[in-house]
Amino acid sequence: MDDGFYESLEHDYRLTGFQAATKDTEDHFVRATISDDMFVPMADHHSADGLDSYLLFYDRAAIWDAPGQAEFVALHITRTPEQSTFDFATQRAPVVPLAQYWLIQRGCPPEATLPTRNHGPRPADALTSRLEDLLRTNPENRYEVLDHCTDNPGTFDFGTEVRTLIYDHHPDSATAPYRLFLEEADKNFQMYTMREGAFATAEAADTWAMPRSAPLPQPPEPPSRTTPRAHAARARSAGPGPKHLAVPPAPVAAPRTPPSTSPHPHGGMR
Repeated sequence: MDDGFYESLEHDYRLTGFQAATKDTEDHFVRATISDDMFVPMADHHSADGLDSYLLFYDRAAIWDAPGQAEFVALHITRTPEQSTFDFATQRAPVVPLAQYWLIQRGCPPEATLPTRNHGPRPADALTSRLEDLLRTNPENRYEVLDHCTDNPGTFDFGTEVRTLIYDHHPDSATAPYRLFLEEADKNFQMYTMREGAFATAEAADTWAMPRSAPLPQPPEPPSRTTPRAHAARARSAGPGPKHLAVPPAPVAAPRTPPSTSPHPHGGMR
């Protein structure tokens, strides 16, 4: 898609007739949108009563920011018509599902966070979509984002890679609660995969991310919640031959060495 297309984009903040609620709000909004000519709109929703707007962007300028900068921007604008004022909140996210989760938590209908414009690569397989659904919905608030790093070389010679370190509070993950969600886009930016690795400590995840001398450790199988009788029935009904996963985990290749970012205070990504 050519630069002329991007330059023609205008963002529907719907702030005509409104002013910032405070001087701090005005200053923060200017800083948050100062380079919005580089924002590519992905999804937006405006409430029927006109009080709320939810917007999701891809920030093309992030590549020139600090190394590892998250490239997706979620924006929530709230309006007070009686006073003709507005306030807002914004959040950067390393991957789309986490930006969507933030918007949903602030009141955006989940279906309205789905990208409506044909920008960017597509999920390569069902496992990628399933993991994205988990991050988007964050069932029972099980996931806590600790750190993240985006490696975008800005060239078609290589794809992009995003590493998101998450603490999984689910009891079934107690033995390996540090989860590394690894998103890799191909160099043509047509498809991407997401895979989940499991580690006992944040340091172990950080160590794995650097040399890539071993495959991404797969999450352990959750403890079975079926009864012994059900196990016996399943064994009797199982036919001969190997058991196959519905979606086999793809091996994670060892890419180029990613750039370093500042360590998280709890032992985050490098």
